[in-house]
Amino acid sequence: MTASLSLEFLGVGNAGAVELGESSAVLLRDGEPMLLIDCGPQVPHRFRQRYGVPPPALYVTHTHLDHVGGFERLFVDLWFDPARRGQVPVFVAAPVLPLLQERVANHPNALAEGGVNFWEAFRLVPVGRGFWLDGLWFDVFPVRHHAVDAAFALALRGSFVFTGDTRPIPEALATYGNDGEVVFHDCDLHGNPSHTGLDDLLREYPPALRERMVLYHFGQDDDARAMRARGLRVADAGERFALPAPLPLAPSEAVVRARGKPVPRASGA
Repeated sequence: MTASLSLEFLGVGNAGAVELGESSAVLLRDGEPMLLIDCGPQVPHRFRQRYGVPPPALYVTHTHLDHVGGFERLFVDLWFDPARRGQVPVFVAAPVLPLLQERVANHPNALAEGGVNFWEAFRLVPVGRGFWLDGLWFDVFPVRHHAVDAAFALALRGSFVFTGDTRPIPEALATYGNDGEVVFHDCDLHGNPSHTGLDDLLREYPPALRERMVLYHFGQDDDARAMRARGLRVADAGERFALPAPLPLAPSEAVVRARGKPVPRASGA
């Protein structure tokens, strides 16, 4: 029997929207958490409240503190849990790794007593074009957020795309969002050089793609209502979205992806 996948938002807000929670989501398989996407300051507590355990795996889109500010709390949770210490993979695109190290791991002592290296609490996994988790291949690709190679989206072919913080990326979604995926996309009422605004979204993406989008990373409930008034789906904190089953990889695709090379996709709706 094929496992069912879904994605649940722990928070949907931008860095200033404390009441909405920092944007973070959990991929679930048959209702059980499989992968946490981003780890803002409130996220470890929200995750434990919701699921009763620390996350089994983590993917980091980029290193702004509303997306990685919860690492210290998660470090403490894992280090003092012998069953999970060193067992939780943290997947991070290789260009982001130096930024993550500077942001969360470069303090002289992870513990006041010393004797512990920060990443010993985790299983750090730098990635190129993607990674395997529980038998599924996840594509990782760059988005537009401040600087080149500063932020990377996550995609599961045929199932979903999670953009992370980004400007519009129609050229990327023509490749990674071309197989009926649900596209979870950064959008606020007004855009800026790092984030997509409503006008940007309506201008850059065709109606057929917008119908598959779920928007998040906005500033307040009024912004969400305004986007919904334009016929767009907008996520709420705690909302869960059923996902299509991922497309199987042909044997040749699996080999190519394991070698870290992109696989051309056929054009489609």
